[in-house]
Amino acid sequence: MPSPPAERTGAAWREAAPEVELWLDYDPAVRELPGFALGRRTLAGPARTEVTGLHRAGVRCLRLTEPVRLCADAPAASARALMLLREATGQGLAVLWQAVCTDGCATRRRFHHLYPPERLTGAPPEVAADWRATYFPSKCVFRRGPGFVEVRDRRFGTLELFTVDEPGHLAQLDALAEGVEAGLLPDAVHRDFAEAGLIAEQAGRVWFLPMRVRRWPFPSLTV
Repeated sequence: MPSPPAERTGAAWREAAPEVELWLDYDPAVRELPGFALGRRTLAGPARTEVTGLHRAGVRCLRLTEPVRLCADAPAASARALMLLREATGQGLAVLWQAVCTDGCATRRRFHHLYPPERLTGAPPEVAADWRATYFPSKCVFRRGPGFVEVRDRRFGTLELFTVDEPGHLAQLDALAEGVEAGLLPDAVHRDFAEAGLIAEQAGRVWFLPMRVRRWPFPSLTV
């Protein structure tokens, strides 16, 4: 008997684990020295858990071995790679990767809080140049308080603040960090986060775009 569609979708999501190359240093010259390259690894676990483990093991640079599609029709492999990229950016790792965009989504800066790609295929050159020129750490982050979550978003130039304090919305945040099946996310939560530009929807999953803040790189009024 064939598996139900939901099971097949879930299996495809689990199997679409990003493959990365790992190094112990940011500097390209240092990465060429003996002992600094850790080889390739497939990161099948939750993005936050995987990146936290890599950072604790001394990893400071990783390369995504496959190009990452940014568009709404991105496959599960790209969606999972973007979530890994979000966590790596938040942890302060350097990420070497190539992005692909064919529907114009890159011009809308949705992903401009992530570590900039080395190459952006399918978009005008000025889009990649803008991404690199305007990038800074903690450009779109969230932090938890007692009974609320605050999102600070500067992807679009000015600082936008969002306070999430509705219990139903807060209850979804941990799941959204790793992607929630689109049909399982309550309509009100989906609508509010989508209107604020805080979620991406790819490969049948909805996932949270802001990074969890780990430390402030600038005074809080700047971030």
